[in-house]
Order: sequence, then structure tokens, then C-alpha cells
Amino acid sequence: MRTAQLTIDPAFAIGPADRRLFGSFVEHLGRCVYGGVFEPGHPTADDHGFRADVLDMTRELGVSVVRYPGGNFVSGYRWEDGVGPVADRPRRLDLAWKTIETNAFGLHEFMTWAEQARVEPMMAVNLGTRGVQEACDLLEYANHPGGTALSDLRRKHGAERPYGVRLWCLGNELDGPWQVGHKTADEYGRLAAETARAMKLIDPSVSLVACGSSGRGMPTFASWEATVLEHTYEHVDYVSAHTYYDPSDGDRASMLASAVDMDHFINEVVATADHVAAKLRQRRKLKISFDEWNVWYQSRLQADLDQRGWVEAPALIEDTYTAVDAVVVGDLLLTLLRHADRVGVACQAQLANVIAPIRTRTGGPAWRQSIFHPFALTARYARGSVLRTEPVGPTYETKRHGEVPVLDSVAVHDEERGELTVFAVNRDSTDLELRLDLRGLPGLSAGSHLTLAAGDDPSATNTEAEPDRVTPRTITPPTVDGGRCTVRLPAISWNVLRFTTRP
Repeated sequence: MRTAQLTIDPAFAIGPADRRLFGSFVEHLGRCVYGGVFEPGHPTADDHGFRADVLDMTRELGVSVVRYPGGNFVSGYRWEDGVGPVADRPRRLDLAWKTIETNAFGLHEFMTWAEQARVEPMMAVNLGTRGVQEACDLLEYANHPGGTALSDLRRKHGAERPYGVRLWCLGNELDGPWQVGHKTADEYGRLAAETARAMKLIDPSVSLVACGSSGRGMPTFASWEATVLEHTYEHVDYVSAHTYYDPSDGDRASMLASAVDMDHFINEVVATADHVAAKLRQRRKLKISFDEWNVWYQSRLQADLDQRGWVEAPALIEDTYTAVDAVVVGDLLLTLLRHADRVGVACQAQLANVIAPIRTRTGGPAWRQSIFHPFALTARYARGSVLRTEPVGPTYETKRHGEVPVLDSVAVHDEERGELTVFAVNRDSTDLELRLDLRGLPGLSAGSHLTLAAGDDPSATNTEAEPDRVTPRTITPPTVDGGRCTVRLPAISWNVLRFTTRP
């Protein structure tokens, strides 16, 4: 058996594990909203039409913030269509996904759902087909206490108190030619800066996200960020990053190392932002909002899109995730934590049905996909200060990423509770012996070892018929002797090792 070593020391702190790293995303796409979070008439639906089973799973998942209403959808969206009496709301063509939008679910429904789900709302404004005035109108409607036409209209629609939305995205993926209202970096940068200035005049407390590239592979990547940030740096708080990883080519070794690519992506965006800061003589360090990320079988997308037509809420991009996909998602979460000093928000796309941890059948049950579990456990246990780890161990060769480590890891120390959590991924197809040096945290004893292992059945999935086929299992925890312990990580596995100083 191959071995790896890891030293944990509280002196190597990166930063706090911000709860906003455990965000999700609800877009008017496919059955994410209609048939996902919202299904009037469903056996579990409440008076608002919210599916109680999905709400329960959202809370179990540990989601902290939810980005809404898009995504590509927002670049052609008129927010006014989704407020007021539902019977008076217009049906519209959604050009992003070529479907019919009924507008039965809009701002008020989302804010009510977010309150019940106990999540922070993250709103996106349309800078594709609209601009400064429409963004200001939405902010005034949502956040101003009263005494103006738009704030009083909100009150008339039943929301007496302002919603107080703090996080706002200045558009979505406007570097992409597929985007309605696609712009050059200069065009977008100037519009985003003008919008940001105006929005902060209305509500100085808001935090704003400028659109970064829609992917590291875009031909304009880095130059887009540099140009946009030269316009917006002093007015925004975050720059966005989006990435998806596609297992469709069957290259499992490369897929399991996807976090290596995400790590490079974050480093490159940080370097670009810091270059602009130096150029503009800005001392403030801009953070990243990694507000779209996941595993996505994108090669299947076109087949879905070819069947759309102008219909309501068709089943689009409803990927079924394997045990290997769950290990990859768990590893991507480790990368986000490892950059806790510069990544301030992260949103897994999406919450329900559309490349999602939660799947539903319209009129039927909901179930947890394999990727649900690493997210839920990381959100539960990653509390405290993220510690830098430097694994020493074997490597392997991949087609996409070159030579990569077999082991990936991060540690989170909750000093107040006297707890240490080590998250570790074994990317290899054989078991790995991990030797931990915990002498920097004296008095620790082993609490538990949870593992989600794909080695025995990599293609296993959770379905409506078998909703618990892929779930984490408990392994006998290792013993700590003299501040050292040895643990076996199963082949192709994502692991949670818990230690405590308390009996």
C-alpha cells in the first residue's frame, strides 16, 4: 500500500471557513423552480406552493446562500413580470433556454422561500438587455423602506418590510457569445461600473459582484477580468468565477483531479485582480465569488436543447451523478476551503433537478443524489479556521492536468469547540495509508471517520428506486498515539476525519 504524510498545525491558518462558501443556485431553467422548489398541488406543498420535501433537504444540505434568478435566464429577464398578483403576470418567451416563462414564481415567492429555507438571497440583475435604471428600480423595490413609488409598490404587494438583500450580481456571463446581450469587456465593464455606482447610492450596504469569465477555457480569459476590473475595481466587492467539469470522455483519472484545474483557475483570477489593484494603486484585496461550479455532463446538453420547443419547464440537464462524481464534488469543496482567504462566496449549480444534489419527480418523491452527501457533510463540519496542509505522497499522471498528487486535503480547526476536521481525498484506484502528525494540537483523540468510497462501484448512482445506494459510511476511527495516527483511505474516496480534545 502506498503512503502519504500530512502535518496539521494551527499556526498555518488561511482564514475562516466563511458560511457563504456553501451556497447554491436557483435559476429559471428546466425543472429547478417549477417542479423543483415550487410545485403547487404537490402532496407536500404548503400554502405558497413550496415543496416541503425539497425545503427539508435544502436545510439538511446546509445551504447558506442562494443565487437567483440566473444564470443565463437573467440576461433577458424583466423583474417586474414576477411581482404583483400572479393572475396578472405575463407569460414570456425565455430566450436563454427557449421555453415559456409563466412568472408564477418571482421575487416575492423566492424571498419567502429563502426565509423558510433559512438561506441568504443573492440576487442577479439583468445587464444583458437592460441597464442602470432597471437595476436601480429592482434594488429600490427590494430594499428601500418606503415612501417612494417602488418601495410602496412592494408594500402594496404584501411585503411591508424591505427585503434587505445584501449580495447582488451585476449580470451573468456576459463574455459568452451565447448570452442574450453579450458584450465586450469594455462595454460590460463600463456598464457594470455605472450600475454599481448608482446601486450604492441607493443602498451603500450592498456587496456587488462583477462578471468574470464564464470559464477558464474562454479565449478572453484573464484579459476579460483585467479590463472589467479596471472599470469596476473601486466599485465592486467580488469578481465571479464559473467552472464545470465533464466526465463524459471516460477519462476517470483526469476527472478525479478536476480540483487541480479549479485551484489553478482561482490562482490566476487572484493574480489578475491583484495586478489591476497594483496598477490602480488599490490596497483592498478583491475576493472571488465562485458562484457557479459543479460536475456537468455537458456533452448531453445538446440532446436536451433539441427537444425544447416553446413549452413550460421542460426536463433539462437532469444529470444523474455517480459515486465518482461525488468524490470529485467533495474535492472541489476542499479547493474552495483552501482558498478561504480569497474566495468569499461560492454557489454550487444548481439546487434541484438541474445538475443538482436534489432530484424530484413531479407529483412524486424527492431524493438525494450522490453529490448531496459531501456538500452536506462539509457544510456541517467545516467550521472554524481553515488550515494550510502540504501533503507529501505519491503522484500519478493525467492527460488533462499532467502529474497530480494522489492525496488532496484540507483541515479546519474549531478552537472554541476543541475540534479538528481533516477532509481527505484519495484519487487512486487502490487504498492509501495516510500518516497524520497532530502534535501541533496536543490532546486530540479520534472522534470518527466517514468515507464515501467509489472504488468498489464507481458508476453507482442514487435513483428514485434506490435513493440510498451511494451514501457515506462510518469506518472505525484511528487511534491517536503521541500526537500521531495512521488511517487507511479507501480507493477513490472522499473522507471526513474528526478529532476532539473533549471527552
